[in-house]
Amino acid sequence: QVQLVESGGGLVQPGGSLKLSCTASGSIRSIANMAWYRQAPGKQRELVALITRGGDANYADSVKDRFTISRDNTKNTVYLQMNILKPEDTAVYYCYGRITTETTMIYGNPYWGQGTQVTVSS
Repeated sequence: QVQLVESGGGLVQPGGSLKLSCTASGSIRSIANMAWYRQAPGKQRELVALITRGGDANYADSVKDRFTISRDNTKNTVYLQMNILKPEDTAVYYCYGRITTETTMIYGNPYWGQGTQVTVSS
């Protein structure tokens, strides 16, 4: 069994900061790309940031220069540092990972976390 569990969400004021964490656990052989998505009420899910196993990162235009994605491969963990938060950042944030398990020869199966709520309001 493989799980992705997010943590770090909460309520912050505009201009504030928040750091999300997501840890994968279970029978994991390796993890390729990891990413953060978000979904606001009435909106489609969108990609926020993606990071390769080697550390190359890409960001949505709406969060460039404010958010930073990083990972610790020894801990099977991905992070999202969010700075200068705006009300438009309010959403449920989901962790994503392409994971090869110990019991399959298929590479990079997609897994999703349960989501964590981020609310930006004064």
